[in-house]
Amino acid sequence: MTKPTSDLSPATSIVHLSQVLKSPVIAASGDTIGRVEDLVVRLAGRDSYPPITGVVVGVGGRRVFVPARTVDDLRADRITLSRNKVDLRAFERRDGEVLLRADIMGHRLIDVAAAELVRASDVELDDTGDGWVLARVDTRPRARLFGLIKPAGGHAERDWKSFEPLIGHSQSLTQRRLAGRLRSLKPAELADLLEEADKRERGEILDHVHDDPELEADVFEELESEQASRLLDDRSDAEVAALLGRMRADDAADAVADLRQSRRRRVLDLMPAGQRTKVITLMGFNPDSAGGLMNVDTASCGPDSTAAQALSVIAQARGVQPEALLKVHVLDEGHLLGVVSVILLLQADSATPVRELMDTDPVRVTPDTDLTDIALLMADYNLYAMPVVDDTDRVLGVVTVDDVLEAAIPEDWRRREPAPRPIREPAPGADTAADVSDGSSAP
Repeated sequence: MTKPTSDLSPATSIVHLSQVLKSPVIAASGDTIGRVEDLVVRLAGRDSYPPITGVVVGVGGRRVFVPARTVDDLRADRITLSRNKVDLRAFERRDGEVLLRADIMGHRLIDVAAAELVRASDVELDDTGDGWVLARVDTRPRARLFGLIKPAGGHAERDWKSFEPLIGHSQSLTQRRLAGRLRSLKPAELADLLEEADKRERGEILDHVHDDPELEADVFEELESEQASRLLDDRSDAEVAALLGRMRADDAADAVADLRQSRRRRVLDLMPAGQRTKVITLMGFNPDSAGGLMNVDTASCGPDSTAAQALSVIAQARGVQPEALLKVHVLDEGHLLGVVSVILLLQADSATPVRELMDTDPVRVTPDTDLTDIALLMADYNLYAMPVVDDTDRVLGVVTVDDVLEAAIPEDWRRREPAPRPIREPAPGADTAADVSDGSSAP
């Protein structure tokens, strides 16, 4: 994977958070007033690096806030202030503030380029000349060696903008929605993330996809059936019916079959009539047969249609699975006369009748044909789609290669190692109060 190019100017200084934690905080007079407990940042926009707005300092058993504007020097072994006094009021987090140690180190982020959840073991800070910023994240696992924390392989530091940070961190959700890095992920990638995520992370990803109903339907089509069923358990019958109404009929049928039996009829009754009919039809077949795998939406025309008219049918079939549009079925009152490929239609003169272009003896299967026979026929005849017909050659649907592959891949090939759960520390709060003014955590 290519390391993203950072747009940071060459930094005058680079420090790792792990080096700064527990280091002394020294007043202008030279006296040590406490030790670094955490650093505070405010999330910036998608194209900006979060600035360091202050330091949480442990002073005499309490945690106090020191504004970044009073920091004269920040180094790996100490922080020096430009003044002698600090506000001793207990630190209280404000809306939008993020603590680097409490909220990022040891927590998971989404590596957008790789579409995977990774754990932040450290963060790297840059002094840009105008202030310190959170610049990079180290996702290498860390191991103890002679009492010291050392990186142990994995990815090196990578640009902060490569990640969707703080997944499951509700306090920063409003600010992070502005970045929208998750919008660049494909439905299958979002489905993989959902299957790996813990409850908090999963809730946020689901909230994101729920904002786009079509994307949500695409994501649920990509989920493993057991995972989809668990997620649907948390929704009302009306919400489930609306979602299934936007999904492909074959995937919706699988999802309905995985619902608790007591819910199936209620959900089906709430689905749009056309989709309900398709789903009930598909549920009548063995899920590992051609009938259970097929898509009931197809593109078809009559034998006297021209190549231009057949292509127009494809252009208007926006609700049909793209893989099912690779060939047009030529029908006579619903009975299969032949099929014609999109390539032939594009290459032919627009006025050429379809009957002159079609294959009059296409490979076809009946609804009870099993998965193995379907896969062998597709391999032998180099097919991407194959019509499913009844005993009278009436077209019932079409089986596409992607559905066959999905059904044929062994379950253990799909299984991924469960990701470790993040170690979450309780959010820091007020412990004691002091009658000293102007010491909030405002930047």
